[in-house]
Amino acid sequence: MIQRLLNRNLYNCYLKFLLLLAFIVLTIPKVKAQEQDPKATLLTRFPFTTLSGGIIIVQARLENFPDTLNFILDTGSGGISIDSAVVEYFHLTKIPTERTLRGIAMMRKVIYVTDKTLHLPNLSIEHLDFHINDYELLTSVYGVKIDGIIGYSFFSRYIVKIDYDNSMLDIYNQGKIKYPRSGLKLTPTIAGIPVFNSEITDNRKISSNFYFDSGAGLCVLMSESFVNDSSVFVKNKKMLLTQAEGIGGKKPMRLTTVKEIKIGPYKFKKVPAHVFHDEFNVTAYPLLGGLIGNDLLRRFNLIINYAEKEIHLRPNTHFNEKFDYSYTGLGIYYVDGQIIIEDVLEGSPAEKAGLMPGDIIAGINTTLAGNIQNYKNMLQEVGSKLKILIVRKGELSIVMLKVKSFLDKDL
Repeated sequence: MIQRLLNRNLYNCYLKFLLLLAFIVLTIPKVKAQEQDPKATLLTRFPFTTLSGGIIIVQARLENFPDTLNFILDTGSGGISIDSAVVEYFHLTKIPTERTLRGIAMMRKVIYVTDKTLHLPNLSIEHLDFHINDYELLTSVYGVKIDGIIGYSFFSRYIVKIDYDNSMLDIYNQGKIKYPRSGLKLTPTIAGIPVFNSEITDNRKISSNFYFDSGAGLCVLMSESFVNDSSVFVKNKKMLLTQAEGIGGKKPMRLTTVKEIKIGPYKFKKVPAHVFHDEFNVTAYPLLGGLIGNDLLRRFNLIINYAEKEIHLRPNTHFNEKFDYSYTGLGIYYVDGQIIIEDVLEGSPAEKAGLMPGDIIAGINTTLAGNIQNYKNMLQEVGSKLKILIVRKGELSIVMLKVKSFLDKDL
């Protein structure tokens, strides 16, 4: 009797042990999975403003300084940077290095401001090392003070939702996030800047890798080396002289179109394309063909998730907007409170109209506000005849300028 009771107790203990072991085996992996893959949570949400070409401007403060600064949100930046004028104004300590920075018009040694905190609305980002650039040219291009560029140093820490429909930015901590069912999930390689595959079709179909560059206010930019070696364009294709501005200054370029650009299942027809001599190999040819810029990418709402090497694109209300085919050959800049013509390209509509470098634009049509963004929008209205009020050598005069399309055969 006692022996049977002992055997039964041993059996019950053994059974409890097995049940306990099973419970441990079943529950521990779940706990670990939850710890390793937490759900991303919303940290902050705030509005942004958009400039020509889809460029995003967000406002932030540096350290404990009360001044509000304007930063471009740029996936095409491999770090984070600040304007040299801001560094001087705040008397920040500069640290020179032997590292080099390449831009479309220059290459130079990098100087840093280290271990600083950037305060976005309801979010402080600590221990940031800013490299120093001169953004006076970008400020004059957009007519808005550009104090810096936010790139990889920010994107690598968070998940970022960009909603162009509502001009809102959502920032999440890293973790598991649910993407919308519709749309496309890219899986780019990311070594500072996201790189993804896209198809370009003109003379022939070319599949190549491109930078995903939200800081470039154009559709697509390709190097001459890529264009020549790939034969993507028909021989002697018509291209017009233009220029673009970036880190290092102005850069002459040629402007044309490609028949089609395809990103996943999404196709864009007759897309404006810029071609330039990439002397500093910014576009990393032959590994890459160039970059896809924000005048194309702004047609999607984005979820940018560097930690998982994922970017989700979902077509938005801008998806079917017409591309900008306007061509005047006019380069205008906001300098010392005035909008000045600095560049008039040879043979362009602006030159034929009689506009000259040094002319001050006092108004266009009935608009005398002096807002360079408004004027640029008017200069993009193909077919419009603009009455431009200029000041030349202290005297007022009116010049008539017709905005042409670079698709026109008579250009």
